[in-house]
Amino acid sequence: MARNQVVIGGELIALDGLRYTPAGVARVELTLRHSSQQPEANGSRQVQCEIDALAFAETAHKVAGFAIGQTVKVKGFLAQRSMRSRQLVLHINDIILE
Repeated sequence: MARNQVVIGGELIALDGLRYTPAGVARVELTLRHSSQQPEANGSRQVQCEIDALAFAETAHKVAGFAIGQTVKVKGFLAQRSMRSRQLVLHINDIILE
């Protein structure tokens, strides 16, 4: 089985309120801003990106208590945003304040 695992740190720059899916599962949408230096081709590359992410169930309740501007470490996996969109979104399995 192919691996799909992401661990990344960043600043919360957007954080929607707690909502619920039609099935009654808690859901929070957020955006992280990541900035770092990464080794590449015997050099160093400055990396900056914004990542859309989703948290569900207990993780969503945890995220709902965070605030924009806080720095977090996120663990999760990538999936397409919806059946009609091939855009990637990070699904969060665990998130901690740093």
